[in-house]
Amino acid sequence: MVYITRREHFSAAHRLFLPEYTDEENLSVFGKCSNPNWHGHNYILFVTVRGVPDPVTGLIIHLRHVSKLIDDRVLSKVDHKNLNLEVDFLAGKVPTSEILAIGIWNELAGGIRQLGGELHCIRIEQSENNIIEYYGE
Repeated sequence: MVYITRREHFSAAHRLFLPEYTDEENLSVFGKCSNPNWHGHNYILFVTVRGVPDPVTGLIIHLRHVSKLIDDRVLSKVDHKNLNLEVDFLAGKVPTSEILAIGIWNELAGGIRQLGGELHCIRIEQSENNIIEYYGE
């Protein structure tokens, strides 16, 4: 089994809050990430695909096609957007990085399969200190 990873990046704003909570309750649960005036991140996204290389081409999947899939199904929806208000696959959810990783997995898994690979991991670096990985479990 071979693993290959495509790295992308995007910038987005969000607010972590539950509408049924008061501002004080949201601050207690989500800290400064519940700022009513939003905040943003410069995210780094890693999409790892696994598979067995084709005996003729030596490829599992062409990363150019993976990049286009990521752009079409994810980046076009999240880059320079408000994750709370503008992203269909996050509608009705608190857009934590954990929920974002699961959403991105759901957006990409079928397309990766159609390209001949298997999605292995979605990794999001929200900051240099906060990193999320999701393996479809």
